[in-house]
Amino acid sequence: MSTPEGPRRVRVTSPRTSAARRPIIPTGTREIDEQTRLGEIYMLSLVQSQLRLTLAVIGGVLLVLGSIPLLFWLVPPTRTLSIFGLPLPWVILGIVVYPVVYVAARIYVRNAERIEAEFTEFVGRQ
Repeated sequence: MSTPEGPRRVRVTSPRTSAARRPIIPTGTREIDEQTRLGEIYMLSLVQSQLRLTLAVIGGVLLVLGSIPLLFWLVPPTRTLSIFGLPLPWVILGIVVYPVVYVAARIYVRNAERIEAEFTEFVGRQ
């Protein structure tokens, strides 16, 4: 009784015999992950930067949009002025307001992304 010989088995081993190394985690990221006091300070600084940006953008929008009623109050002829057959107050409130809000949103997003990128770069270097 002879058995047909199949392909010969070969044991494959890795030339590396040491255990896998832990990835190097920057100190700042580790501080945040472990919720240490320093990590809290890092996160607080990020939140404060974002809050400052939010308040600045909201303040700018309120200043621009809040000046519209002031314009109508200080310059009475603007209340009755018409543009293309539409009263000026309607044109301002129905058309002009939206680009102002859009620009404010674009400014906010661009600066919020910049703040987060700077924070990530700072924490990653630690």
